Amino acid sequence: MSSLKNEECLICKAPLEYLEKAEIMECAICHKKESSKTRCVNGHYVCNECHTDGMDAIIGLCLNESSKDPVDIMEKMMSMEFCHMHGPEHHVMVGAALLTAYKNAGGSIDLEEAIGEIMSRGREVPGGSCGFWGACGAGISSGMFVSIISKSTPLENEPFALSHKMTSKSLAAIGEVGGPRCCKRDSYLSILSAIDFVKENFGIEMGRHKVVCSRCSQNNQCIGKRCPFSPANA
Repeated sequence: MSSLKNEECLICKAPLEYLEKAEIMECAICHKKESSKTRCVNGHYVCNECHTDGMDAIIGLCLNESSKDPVDIMEKMMSMEFCHMHGPEHHVMVGAALLTAYKNAGGSIDLEEAIGEIMSRGREVPGGSCGFWGACGAGISSGMFVSIISKSTPLENEPFALSHKMTSKSLAAIGEVGGPRCCKRDSYLSILSAIDFVKENFGIEMGRHKVVCSRCSQNNQCIGKRCPFSPANA
């Protein structure tokens, strides 16, 4: 992962801009055309698929991981080459880290199957959903995690309720801190919310430790001491 503070656009490193109305844009990497509100100030657009290229590497990491601490697992994912400071990869990584820690803490799931499912679902949540949908993809990913471990469907009763409650809990934590967005901060908030939720509702106690962000210098929009994970608050 690049350590450049000003990295925003994957093509030219220029800052991103968010449009009021979606436009048809061509991905600067694969040349696919699709509707989006996001591009850099120089006009470059990168689609979700290209932005998350290489993310399949987390499958091997998860299947060979022994940690019960989902933040610890998430940190390893964040340090992999494919992961950027911000991006839709976090919409998969949160759920994958939770599934792995849940399995290692005694949860009864087929981890390989579950990781495949969270990757399929998480990739459907586009970048910018935090600002445009009012629902951060990291928070949604925690709800997907609970949906998978509870085998929820639209026709279930308790699993349906639990997955919604999980997403709600994560989004409430994210909303309490406020914006602008930080994919690292929102991922940590979602994971910590899930640790408590799973202990209370599933009787599985995953590991946890005090989180201190090591990547704040790479975030142009870092909120500093207002972030609960700021080194200044450690």
